[in-house]
Amino acid sequence: MPYSLPRRHKADYLGITGSVLCLIHCLVTPVLVMTSTLLSHESLRVGFLSLDYVFIAINIAAVWSAARHTSRVIGRCLWAFLALFVAGLLLESTYESAAYLAYAASLGLVGTHVANIRHCRKTHAHQANTTYL
Repeated sequence: MPYSLPRRHKADYLGITGSVLCLIHCLVTPVLVMTSTLLSHESLRVGFLSLDYVFIAINIAAVWSAARHTSRVIGRCLWAFLALFVAGLLLESTYESAAYLAYAASLGLVGTHVANIRHCRKTHAHQANTTYL
């Protein structure tokens, strides 16, 4: 039987992937805007820059799903980092330093999703061992 990820981990892996892709997007975009003629077309540029909203939607879905099946502390950390992430992305055109907030919050989301995976594995393994004893 092929190995399948447990449903509770899928949200964490989605969140990690979304946050890492957002970091890559945020780091590569300024370089592409300055060096590439591809993004000189306004429609392509707006489409590429509006990926922020896609990353926000991915992370909202991942946090909502992961926070429902974890400890209260990890759930609160996920929601706090998500709020900082969204605020950083939405305010980066107004405040230059908000981009750094979004970077830090994205790293926080990755770290908290990793902590949640470990927590769920530990809790599930502990419950499995005590259930059959």
